[in-house]
Amino acid sequence: MYRTIKISIVSIGLIAVMGCKQGQKEDHLAIKDPTHPIEIPVGVVMTEEQQTALSPDDVIKSLMEGNTRFRNDDLTARDYSKQVTNSAAGQYPDAVILSCLDSRIPVENVFDRGIGDLFVARVAGNFANEDILGSMEFACRISGSKLILVLGHNNCGAIKGAIDDVKLGNITPMLQKIKPAIAMVDYSGEKKSSNTEYMALACKSNVQYTIDNIRKNSPILNTMEKNGEIKIVGAVYNLENGKVDWMN
Repeated sequence: MYRTIKISIVSIGLIAVMGCKQGQKEDHLAIKDPTHPIEIPVGVVMTEEQQTALSPDDVIKSLMEGNTRFRNDDLTARDYSKQVTNSAAGQYPDAVILSCLDSRIPVENVFDRGIGDLFVARVAGNFANEDILGSMEFACRISGSKLILVLGHNNCGAIKGAIDDVKLGNITPMLQKIKPAIAMVDYSGEKKSSNTEYMALACKSNVQYTIDNIRKNSPILNTMEKNGEIKIVGAVYNLENGKVDWMN
């Protein structure tokens, strides 16, 4: 939500750099280009007033713009120490994101967000069980978030495991929660995890199945969406290029 503040060195009249004596630690700013802007890290966090003023569509637009900055390697410079201090008294995230456990998806970075900006729930296969539904209800009904985003990703190991009917410890019952989404895929080709086309369809089906379950199993969130207070949407993250493709 917040972007880096850039101030031209020339505009603030900084025309010289103080030297240092030989042997002393150099802590001055070495200026090579007097027209290059200084980046001032953002230390502010989302306030209750700002959160209240946002619509669900505002949040979607902001996440889209943040993902563009992420892909362009233009992330906002942040003063995390100040954000920790400034968020200690309360939190007002504008979205809750349900992501897969996959370590290659740094959710806050993917959307160029800082401390206090997002609620993030993670589980392999990004499905919504009772605990995650309760967490989402807290995020939206109690804490005022305006958006629920179910974020799947391509080549998901959990979806591969569900397709391949993996049997291993607690992974087995976990994959059972994904299998209904796999069964819903309308596809006439080879239904194997090695088939990238089938995998892509299974990933989208799993995201949509999770969205449907959120609406079905949480009357609180379903009512909030019908009243226009929140939106429940889905997207798929591309591991190869960092792009988030929004569904619907």
